[in-house]
Amino acid sequence: MQYLKPLMNQNFLEYASYVIKDRAIPDIDDGLKPVQRRILHTMWKMDDGKFSKVANIVGETMKLHPHGDASIGSALVVIANKEYFIEKQGNFGNLFTGDPASASRYIEARLTPLAKEVLFNPEITAFVENYDGRSQEPITLPCKIPAVLLLGAEGIAVGMSTRILPHNFNEVLDTQIALLQGGEFQLFPDFPTGGLMDVSLYEDGNGKVRVRSQIEQVDDKTLVVRDLPYGVTTESLIQSIQDATNKGKLKLTSINDFTTDTVNIELRAARGVSAEEMLKRLYAFTQCEVSISVNLLVIRKNQPELTSVTDVLKHCTDRLQTVLRRELELALEQTRLQWHRKRLEMYFIEKRIYQQFEECESYEEVQSTVSKGLFSLQSELDRLITDEDVDALLSLQIKRLSRYDRERNQKELDKLQKRIRELKHNLRTLKDYTIQYLQELKETYGVAYPRQTSLEGFDAIRKEEVAETFNIGWDHKTGFLGAEVKGNQTFTCSALDRLLIVHKDGRYRVVRVPEKLFVGKDVLAIEKVDDRVVYNLVYSSGDSQICYAKRFQVQQFILDREYRLFTRVKGAKILHLSQGPGVMLEAHYVPAPRLRKSRELLMFDTLAIKGIQARGNRVSTKPVQKVRQVTAAVAEHAQPMLPE
Repeated sequence: MQYLKPLMNQNFLEYASYVIKDRAIPDIDDGLKPVQRRILHTMWKMDDGKFSKVANIVGETMKLHPHGDASIGSALVVIANKEYFIEKQGNFGNLFTGDPASASRYIEARLTPLAKEVLFNPEITAFVENYDGRSQEPITLPCKIPAVLLLGAEGIAVGMSTRILPHNFNEVLDTQIALLQGGEFQLFPDFPTGGLMDVSLYEDGNGKVRVRSQIEQVDDKTLVVRDLPYGVTTESLIQSIQDATNKGKLKLTSINDFTTDTVNIELRAARGVSAEEMLKRLYAFTQCEVSISVNLLVIRKNQPELTSVTDVLKHCTDRLQTVLRRELELALEQTRLQWHRKRLEMYFIEKRIYQQFEECESYEEVQSTVSKGLFSLQSELDRLITDEDVDALLSLQIKRLSRYDRERNQKELDKLQKRIRELKHNLRTLKDYTIQYLQELKETYGVAYPRQTSLEGFDAIRKEEVAETFNIGWDHKTGFLGAEVKGNQTFTCSALDRLLIVHKDGRYRVVRVPEKLFVGKDVLAIEKVDDRVVYNLVYSSGDSQICYAKRFQVQQFILDREYRLFTRVKGAKILHLSQGPGVMLEAHYVPAPRLRKSRELLMFDTLAIKGIQARGNRVSTKPVQKVRQVTAAVAEHAQPMLPE
């Protein structure tokens, strides 16, 4: 074991690190998990403008991804349904109904123009070897937009998880522009399934949001669900409505699902129930309203980090400027090289230097002759003439030499010079260039991504307020409790209530509101459970009649499971049970010789609230015969006892 423990610790640490960094959590730089990055990189290498079978894409991606084809296929479908980077053809499933995609051999995909614009540039991308060392894969893609906010993400790693909500394309770019201009901004999620969203509890990428379906009231009895909360399908929504109906929380005569490419679920209320009343119950008891908890966990600098939307935007905007600077510098270098080669070619042909090496006997002599002929041009150039330049001139075709057009070549030189000036200007004014780039992206692609989810504040609906109430009875003589019982004590309850049943010997349990239930004839009290209520208890611990007092709350329990308020001992029983503050009892002691006081006062407010399983405070060392509750007027003339 002494050798096994460190081995297990090391292996588990490596496994946890791998799951966190290489499987479950997206990278802040490109917003992608490794499998998503490998899919997009493979599609870029395969891209010829045509659709490719998803099965072929999966097969090619397996050269980079070591976990099999199933994870690749499902990840590709998820990215495609985001509709930013992958254009789909065929059945990729339905976000509304939850229907799965067809098999990968039946569907096709290709990169969108947006993906080609913002994701790839191999000249500024760092690569590493894949899992078997046969190929190269990118560490991260040089993404120019905050993909982690656009795509959203969900992932469960070892000891941590992430849930990032998707955001609107146009709003993300507007926020980046505002950030570059030094203005104020706010950014809230946007869901492809639409709905209404309350962001009062949203904390810049963390906290939670509440999302509701938009429900149209057609008439006094009919409601139509027009869209869905994020993460809810028509199947799960209808199931939640059916469950609420079966439990008596809703009263419906029919549920009809007419959903196609838009959500259309028709609900008809039962007799005696209005559509307006049913609407509140739908939000309270079904998935027509859901609360989504979020935490923005990403990989940054090879480490997991809990961050915020603002920090992600700042990081991605800084990265965008870095990527654009590198692209501008690369384009400037390439344009300068083109101008350099074009100017050498122009001089080489106009000065007829090619005629000077007709008598040369070796290639080295030819190179030397050309280099000498170009020497006088060196002062006009901003870089040295190299052997590669000479070789490029010597490779010119005779047709090119014979059809040389000086005026056309001069125009090309001027055009290249103008381009060089533009690139230098863009580098000097990089912030303005970045803003212009974002504005052009928005103008080109933004029309395809309108906001789907409406922002709206709405009050929380308390289930207790909209639940239907009814009377239940408790017959002390027969020991039955329920809605079908006509007893000498009644309660007004709803289907949401839970009932606390306390027996005289200290047993208790919590049950749902029953139709008819035998609880026994030794029941001391039945109360509706409220975790805010403080109960006051005095019990005799056995035949010794030594009593204990305690205050407690009923907050944790398993339904229908029997518990005890105190240890089971022969003769133990409850002497007093009440609730609320200000309760005072008078304890009467068992008569005995030389007993100075026959009674004393117990004030429950002096006791601390303890756990329900705690023994409590001993009332006295003397045996207690009985206790009775007294009023404040009586208590003024009594001497309170100090609980031991």
